[in-house]
Amino acid sequence: NRAARVRVGKGDKPVSYEEAHAPHYIAHRKGWLSLHTGNLDGEDHAAERTVEDVFLRKFMLGTFPGCLADQLVLKRRANQVEICALVLRHLPAHKFYFLVGYSETLLSYFYKCPVRLHLQTVPSKVVYKYI
Repeated sequence: NRAARVRVGKGDKPVSYEEAHAPHYIAHRKGWLSLHTGNLDGEDHAAERTVEDVFLRKFMLGTFPGCLADQLVLKRRANQVEICALVLRHLPAHKFYFLVGYSETLLSYFYKCPVRLHLQTVPSKVVYKYI
């Protein structure tokens, strides 16, 4: 099965660590991008958490346009949502601080629980290898 794999080219296509490994290596070589207990046996509302994950990813892509260097990692701990991301240094620092505060406040009101953003800035996209 070739689903969700990056095609091998001439060796000039940059890929990240997540893209370099096939999906069947999740939990062996790479981690989950969404951490929560909704996928355990007998847990309710797993579908709603998946829809929330999609909304959070689209919200962050729209809030930080062209600034996300890699995919988001979403963590749910008790009643708190943590969003971890690598961000490119395309905007001045004061605009990043505004967007972080805006995102945390809006998402906290929307989900009625604390939402925290953990951003790390990088000068350019992180390339794991070339395929």
